[in-house]
Amino acid sequence: MEMSSSPRTVEEIFKDYSARRTAVVRALTQDVDEFYGLCDPGKSETKLGKIEKIQNVNKENLCLYGHPNESWEVTLPAEEVPPELPEPALGINFARDGMNRRDWLSLVAVHSDSWLLSVAFYLGARLNRNERKRLFSLINDLPTVFEVVTDRKPSKDKPTVDSGSKSRGSTKRSSDGQVKSNPKFADEGYEEDEDEHSETLCGSCGGNYNADEFWIGCDICERWFHGKCVKITPAKAESIKQYKCPSCNMRRGRP
Repeated sequence: MEMSSSPRTVEEIFKDYSARRTAVVRALTQDVDEFYGLCDPGKSETKLGKIEKIQNVNKENLCLYGHPNESWEVTLPAEEVPPELPEPALGINFARDGMNRRDWLSLVAVHSDSWLLSVAFYLGARLNRNERKRLFSLINDLPTVFEVVTDRKPSKDKPTVDSGSKSRGSTKRSSDGQVKSNPKFADEGYEEDEDEHSETLCGSCGGNYNADEFWIGCDICERWFHGKCVKITPAKAESIKQYKCPSCNMRRGRP
């Protein structure tokens, strides 16, 4: 809602995101009874009023906001169009009595995650590509609001280079050779690709994984290589059904 001094750097935007996230998490966990009460679709008092029937505020589209000072608020959406910031889910109060409380809180949490991301990248609209990737990486290191609310612990033991290479290798067939630079992008999402490949080293030159470069995995030893190091282009990879790196080719040729 408020943006007295708009965050500009990756660090400032992440600090803003973290504070809003903390506020939303508190509303859905620590202050859940108060939050639940404020979303009563039949209630006619406002949080600010002295039990006056000013208007049936709770019968309108209420939203859950997290603010940069780590406070949360259940209120009506901004009147201006377009609003200063992206708006969270409207009318969270309407479904409150129509579903299980835990399910309703989980649904609000999912929409809150979406809102927090939209605010962060709205504030980061002027960031360059690398800055946006860094912001996403910082955000992705935190559990989502949904994970916290549903008590789902995010997995910290992502597959290692060795244990995860088979799944990565399976995505480099001819049907999706165009995404060799992001071996898991087509099936499992950009964020997992960044985490799993951050420690991957080229089997030829030993260089680190870079999402901006074309990579190919060997189906025999399951190591990964820069395309340029093994002289394989994305176009050439399209026609390869089973790729064998130079070392494996030499090993297969020995008696």
